[in-house]
Amino acid sequence: MKKFTSPLIAIIISVLLANCKSESKKQDFGTLTKDYFDEKNTLFPLDATQNGQNEYNDQLQFEMTDSFRKLQSAFFDKYEKALATLDETKLSEEEKNSYEIMQWEVAVGKELLQQPTNLMPIQQFSGTHLTMGQFAGGTSAQPFKTEKDYTDFLKRMDLYSVWIDSAMVYMRKGIKKGIVLPKTLTEKVIPQFEEMPTPNIEDNLYFSSIKRMPNDFSDDVKRDLTTKYTTVIQEKLIPQFKKMTAFLKNEYLPASRTTSGIGSFPFGSALYATYAKQWSTTEMTPAEIHNLGLKEVARLNSEMEKVKKQVGFKGTIKEFFDEVRNKKELKPFKKPEEVITNFESIYKRIKPNVDKLFALQPKTKFEIRRTEAFREKTASAEYMQGTADGSRPGIFYVPIPDVANYNFYADEDLFLHEAIPGHHFQISLQQENTELPNFRKFNWFGAYGEGWALYTESLGKELGLYQDPYQYFGMLGSEMHRAIRLVVDTGIHSKNWTREQAIQYSLENEAESEASIIAEIERYMAIPGQALSYKIGQLKIMELRKKAETKMGNKFDIKKFHGKVLESGVMPLALLEKKINSWIEVKQ
Repeated sequence: MKKFTSPLIAIIISVLLANCKSESKKQDFGTLTKDYFDEKNTLFPLDATQNGQNEYNDQLQFEMTDSFRKLQSAFFDKYEKALATLDETKLSEEEKNSYEIMQWEVAVGKELLQQPTNLMPIQQFSGTHLTMGQFAGGTSAQPFKTEKDYTDFLKRMDLYSVWIDSAMVYMRKGIKKGIVLPKTLTEKVIPQFEEMPTPNIEDNLYFSSIKRMPNDFSDDVKRDLTTKYTTVIQEKLIPQFKKMTAFLKNEYLPASRTTSGIGSFPFGSALYATYAKQWSTTEMTPAEIHNLGLKEVARLNSEMEKVKKQVGFKGTIKEFFDEVRNKKELKPFKKPEEVITNFESIYKRIKPNVDKLFALQPKTKFEIRRTEAFREKTASAEYMQGTADGSRPGIFYVPIPDVANYNFYADEDLFLHEAIPGHHFQISLQQENTELPNFRKFNWFGAYGEGWALYTESLGKELGLYQDPYQYFGMLGSEMHRAIRLVVDTGIHSKNWTREQAIQYSLENEAESEASIIAEIERYMAIPGQALSYKIGQLKIMELRKKAETKMGNKFDIKKFHGKVLESGVMPLALLEKKINSWIEVKQ
C-alpha cells in the first residue's frame, strides 16, 4: 500500500525535522565546548584544581617538555578544524560568544607555541613551583578533606619531584641557546627553593596538610599518611629542592643574562607582540600601547597635582610622593592583624552602597587573609577565586612582610580592585552562571578581568570611600601605577629599557616605595605583557559606559550596565564592545 502525506502534515514534519537539526547543532556545539574544557583540564591540571575540577588533583603538567608542546599543538589544531566546520549563524548569541572566544584562544595559543618560551620554565612571580607550594599549605585550592584527597596530593608531590628534574633539563637547553632569565630574577628564584628544606619535617611546608588531618580519620590512616608524606618529602622533594638550589647558584646564575627584556632575544620582538595581543586582547602594537601610557601618565600627574594643593603641600609632585611614602600617619599598624582588620572595616563601609550600583551580585562567600609566609616577600596583593559549588570561598590575600612600613594610603582602592566589587564579583558571577559552558565559567582574559577590577576603583566615591584626600590620592596612585605599566612594560621588552631605567621612571611618577617598585618592575620582566591588561581594559569599559550614558540619556541604568558587562564573563574586548553596543541599540 502506498503511503501519502497531506500538505499540512508535510509542513509539520519539515518543522519538526528543522527543530531536530537545530537541536542537534546545539548539542554538537555543547559537546564541542565540553570536550574543549575537559582537554584543557587534562593539559593543565593545576588550573583544573584551582577551578574546583577535582578529578585532576593527582596530576601535574610538564609544561616545558617537547612532548607537552606537541600535545598543545594537536589540541589547537583539533579545535581550529572543529570550529571551521560549524555554521556560526545557526548558534545562539551566547553560543556565538563561546565560538569567538574559542577561536581567539586557539589562534593566540598557536602563535605562542612558535617561540621557545619553554626554556625558561621558572620565574619568581608565578608558575608550577609556587602553585605547588600554595597547594601544599593545606588552605588553598587543593582539598584535604578525605583520604583520597591526601593520596591525590601525594601522587602530585611525587610528580613534582620529577618536574624539578625536567625544569633543569630545559633550563640547561636554555643556557646553551642564551634563552635564560635576567640575573636579578634568578636571584629572586633561588630562595624559593633554598628555603624549602627544613631541619624538622614537621616544619616543612609540604607537611602542613598532615598537621591538619580531619579528626574522623582513623589512627591507622593517620599513621599511614604521615609515613608516606614523610617519605616523599625527605627522600624526594628535599633532595630535589637542594639539587635545584645548587643548579641555580652554580650553573644558572652565572649564565643568566644582563639584559632586562625579552627584546634582546632574536625572536623577542615577535614574541612580545604576541604577548601584547594575548594580554590586551587587542591588535594594538607595543608602540601604540607605549604612547597611550605616556598620555595617561601626563593626565594623571595633573590630577595628582590637584590633591597635592588640596592638602596644602608646597613642594614638587616628586617631593609629595616622598611625603606620602614616608608619612608616619599612613603607617599606623603595629601588628599584621591590624592590616586585615582595616580591610574588614572597608568592607563594612561599602556594603550599604553596593546595592545601589549592582543588582547582579554573587553568592560565593568571601574572606580576607594574610599571604602565606613562604611567598610573602615576593607576592603582591591578590584574589584567589572560590569554587562554584561554594565549598571554598573567594580569598583576598594581603602580603604584610614588614608591618612597621606598611603604608595603607591606597588600601580602600586596593580592596575595591581585588575584592568587592572587583575580582570577587566578576569571577564569582562568572563561575555561578549556569548558562555558560564550563570552559567560560573558569576562563580568564586579563584585559577584561583586570580591566574590570581597575574600573571598579573609580567607583569609590559612589560606594562611600575616598573621603580622605590621601585615600583618593591612593586611587589616583593606583591608576597611575597601571598607566606606568604601559610605559615600562613596553619600554623594557620593546625599547631596550634597562631594569634601572624602568625603576627610575616609576619613582618619578608614583608614590609607591622603592622596594615595591623594584618588585613590580621585576614582575614585568618575568611575565611580559601581563601588566598591559589593566589599563587597556579599564579604558575600554569606561569608554563603553560613557557611550551608553550619552546615547541612552535618561534610560541609562548603572545597575543594568554593570549587569550587562558582568553577565557573560570574561571575553576579548572587541567582543565585549559588540555586546554592549547591541544592548545600547536595543534600549534606545
